Amino acid sequence: MINRCVLLATTLAIGLLLAGCYTDFGPIAGEPAPLPPPSAASVLALGERVTVTVYDEPNLSGVYDVDPAGYLNLPLIGRVKAAGLTPSKLQDNIARLYESGKFLAAPKVTVTIVEYQPIYIFGEVAKPGQYAYRSGLNAIAVVAEAGGLTYRGNRSSILIQHPGQKAWTEYPLLASVTILPGDLIRVPERFY
Repeated sequence: MINRCVLLATTLAIGLLLAGCYTDFGPIAGEPAPLPPPSAASVLALGERVTVTVYDEPNLSGVYDVDPAGYLNLPLIGRVKAAGLTPSKLQDNIARLYESGKFLAAPKVTVTIVEYQPIYIFGEVAKPGQYAYRSGLNAIAVVAEAGGLTYRGNRSSILIQHPGQKAWTEYPLLASVTILPGDLIRVPERFY
């Protein structure tokens, strides 16, 4: 009887300790998905900033934000769909709109991304929060930028949710894991 009470009390104590550590951030994919190609970073997304240069037309050139609806608001031609397009496709569309509106004859337009969507890292890192995306970021660099792992941080894997995905995907904590603009990165606790 006493052994059963001790066993029950021990089980209850362990359960309460583990329940205090439990957090649910959503489903985790069963097996690691292949890494998205780095070129996926060149598709424009909401909140990004681009430079539009119309050669020999300084009044039409400038820095523009992709608004929450996914558009740029440009002089003379107004709103132009930008989200989901590559910079080269967007510059072709802008040139076509300036030409078809009879504003310019054979305009030459370039579009470059100046500022990407930020990335967010949280979980078992020293400084969780929002960080600016830079080309070439990987899992190790992001964890280092966030101040490194806490003493409870998992040293072998991280969870990443790419924009548009509903589930987290587990990846090894390696330099070969590419981070993309808008990624949510979670460092889980390690099991002792």
